[in-house]
Amino acid sequence: MTSLSTRPPSRGGAARRAVVASVLVLCGAAGLSACGKTISIGDSSPPATSSGAVPSPSSSATAPGQGAGNSALQVVDSTAQDAGLSGTGGTVVGAAVQEAPPKWVQLSAVTSAPLSGAHLININQASLYRFDADTADPSQTACTGACAVKWPPVTVQEGGNVYLAGVDPKTVGAIRRPDGQVQITVGGWPVYRFSGDSKPGDLNGQGLDGKWFAVSPTGEKATR
Repeated sequence: MTSLSTRPPSRGGAARRAVVASVLVLCGAAGLSACGKTISIGDSSPPATSSGAVPSPSSSATAPGQGAGNSALQVVDSTAQDAGLSGTGGTVVGAAVQEAPPKWVQLSAVTSAPLSGAHLININQASLYRFDADTADPSQTACTGACAVKWPPVTVQEGGNVYLAGVDPKTVGAIRRPDGQVQITVGGWPVYRFSGDSKPGDLNGQGLDGKWFAVSPTGEKATR
């Protein structure tokens, strides 16, 4: 088993919380210093704001209840444990089929050999990946059908939460997949796990087909 070193949860100050005008920042809940944002999942990329800033691709930030028919997804800058949660939120491991989207997802930045930089894992400590055939601007997936069986997308249920450890909330978004499910994005890139990884620390999908790479906390490729 590969040793994983988790970075501490990212806690930004006032400057960090001053995100683009299109993002509603939520802070101070339950006496915690955790901050985050609420995004409403749409079927296409939103237009640029009047200031020229563009919200996370294929998602638009909005106040709860203002989603114009779309369910709000909350990105929380603290861990699930900090929120009093235990378990996995409903995520599965390895080749197991994700029968239903999890109630919540956690993205954590870790360092582990043989990668020199940080990469993301989920609450099950499964490595997460990005696909070069996808696009980040606009956020779009090219992995459907048999591809999505081998590389299951990281999904979350409508109205669910995404908890973070060592990840900037500003980098996290979501898209509506062709099958209607909501897939998490980081830096605009749709995020997946690999069915060939079965235990914590596995990175069996790294570099596969020259197109699949562990994803960094900013959405870049995590390489050796």
